[in-house]
Amino acid sequence: MLRRPLLAALAAPLVLPGAARAQDAWPTRPVTLVVPWAPGGSNDVAARLVAPMLAERLGQSVVVENRAGGGGSIGMGLVTRARPDGHTLLISSASNHVFHALVSPDLGYDVRDALVGIAMMVDVPNVLAVNPATGITNVQELIARIRATPGGMSFGSSGTASSNHLAGELFRMLTNTELTHVPYRGGGPVATDLVAGTIPMAFMNLPTVIGPAQSGRLRIIGVGTAERVRIRPDLPTIAEQGVPGYAVRSWTGLFAPRGTPRPIIDRMAEEMRTVLDAPTIRARLTDLASEPIFMPPAQTDAFVREEFDRWGPVVRAARVTLD
Repeated sequence: MLRRPLLAALAAPLVLPGAARAQDAWPTRPVTLVVPWAPGGSNDVAARLVAPMLAERLGQSVVVENRAGGGGSIGMGLVTRARPDGHTLLISSASNHVFHALVSPDLGYDVRDALVGIAMMVDVPNVLAVNPATGITNVQELIARIRATPGGMSFGSSGTASSNHLAGELFRMLTNTELTHVPYRGGGPVATDLVAGTIPMAFMNLPTVIGPAQSGRLRIIGVGTAERVRIRPDLPTIAEQGVPGYAVRSWTGLFAPRGTPRPIIDRMAEEMRTVLDAPTIRARLTDLASEPIFMPPAQTDAFVREEFDRWGPVVRAARVTLD
């Protein structure tokens, strides 16, 4: 009567540690966070902010790799084709994950099926900024200048079908003005040309421009969120400056190739939750005018599908096409 329980007790330790070792094997080499935009943009900033602490917690190096181009589709495509073993992940945004996907019929995959959510990370306000040499200080002055300029004015964004591009197209439609879109390969290059005066205005993510704005090298004249942002309550919204209904904001999230084992996704999600809750990270994000908005995997996937439903009609109405 005692032999069976005794044998089971002796056998149990032989099974459980093996299972634990299999589950804890990941990661076995450096983890790459692919950023599908040029260095200096808000997604790149977020990735480089969390990477060191993630590396400490995972016990492996976490490398940020910029793969810009194609409105974010080059980097995104690289991750969809990567081995689903948790070692190649995507730091994605509304721009490439939703907007560019909506206007790209030949990506070769459906983002919602090819990638799975690990965590929503950061909420990023969009802003409208101008070169100080224009003398423009508010949205109504900008609208007047655009209407007084033959052929309208040009605006920069981080790429065709990016959230910044859609922000400009929505502004054009709601103000009935003429604007010419100038796409770049990320937020960093846009800021550089805006400061240099190569372009007079741009729709950008607040973390990308807050430094140049504080030093006076460019001027933020409005935020694209429905309400003023907590970090800069002095900045009026575009809507309250005579453009009712205007509301655009971006986000940054972490995604994996479809087929990545659930234990890896769940562990990475919990590690990201811990990192985003760290006081030093939260303080730094606040300094960068971003808000941590952690969502677990299932909620992240649901959020992405809601974004497609929300922005599909806007993209069609703006007639956004790839250049």
